[in-house]
Amino acid sequence: MDARALVVAHGGALDRRRLVELGATDHDLRVALKQGGLNRPRRGWHSSWAEDDPRFRAMRVGGRLTGLSAIAALGGWVLGTHPLHVAVPTNAARLRSQWRREVPWADARPDGVVVHWVAASHDRGESTGVVPLLEALELVCRVEPLEEALAVIDWALTSGRIDRIDGAVLAERLGPLSALVELADERCESLPESLARTRLRAAGLQVTSQVHWRGGLERIDLVVEGVVALEVDGEEFHLHTFEKDRWRDLELTDAGYHALRPSARQVFGQWPVVQAAVERALQARGIHVHLHNSGVEALQHPATRRWAAQHAAPPVPDS
Repeated sequence: MDARALVVAHGGALDRRRLVELGATDHDLRVALKQGGLNRPRRGWHSSWAEDDPRFRAMRVGGRLTGLSAIAALGGWVLGTHPLHVAVPTNAARLRSQWRREVPWADARPDGVVVHWVAASHDRGESTGVVPLLEALELVCRVEPLEEALAVIDWALTSGRIDRIDGAVLAERLGPLSALVELADERCESLPESLARTRLRAAGLQVTSQVHWRGGLERIDLVVEGVVALEVDGEEFHLHTFEKDRWRDLELTDAGYHALRPSARQVFGQWPVVQAAVERALQARGIHVHLHNSGVEALQHPATRRWAAQHAAPPVPDS
C-alpha cells in the first residue's frame, strides 16, 4: 500500500492507529519514511508535509496553524512575515520547538512561535494542520493590526472562502469588534488595493471600490472623492501589460478622472508618498483636504471596543 498517498488523501497527517485502520502496515510506514515520502512531526504521527512546511512545524509544536499563519497557508493576503501562530488545546502539555521535536517549547523560546491556548482538544486520528477558517479569521481580527484584519476578511469574501452568512457568524463571534466585518469589501481584488482603500478611508476620504466606467465594461480599482482614479498595480510587474496600462491611464484622464497608479511595493512600503500624491491630485481638482494621519496610524494597531463603537453602522430608525 502507498502510505503517503493514504496520508495525502486524509488531509496530510494521520496517526498510526488511523493508518492501521485504513490498511497500512508497519512495513508500509517504514518504507515511506525511508524513502522520504512521510515524516514524523510528533510521536505516533505521520505526515506528507515537508519538515519546513508551516503545518508540519505547527504539529511539531503540538497544534495547528491559526491566525495569519493559517491564512497564509490557505493562500490568503498576508502583509510581510509573521511568527508561526499555533492553536493548541487549553490543557496541552509537552509542547515542542517548531524545529526539533526533542526540544521542549519552554526551552526553545523565543523561536518564532506564538502559542494560542484556544483549542478544545487535540486532533484525533487525522489532521489538516490548519484550524477552520472562521476560527483563524476571528483570531486575526482580535490580535492583528486593523488594516491586516480587514484585508484578510476582504480576501475571504472575494475568494469565496466565506459568504455573507459566514460573515454574519464571524460578526457575532467578534461581538464589539463586528464593525470589522461591516467594513470589509467583497469587491476588493488584491492586498495592496485593500490596504489603500482602508488607509484612505481612515484618513477621512470617500473611497468607492471597483467603479464601473466605459459603459460598465471596465472597472476602476478605487475612486477617491469621485475624481481620483487609483489603479493599484499588483505585487509583480508584468511587462506585457505596460502599454495597456498606459493607454488605460490616458483614457481615464480623458474621461475626467485624475489617474494615479502606485505599485504594490509603494503601497506596502512608501504609503506617505502615495497619500501625498492623492492629496495633491484632489487639490488640483479644487478639493482641498488635510488628511487625518492619526486615523492611518491607528490602523497599525488591533481593533478596540472604542474603535468598533466609532465605526459601527448607525442604528436603523424605527418606521
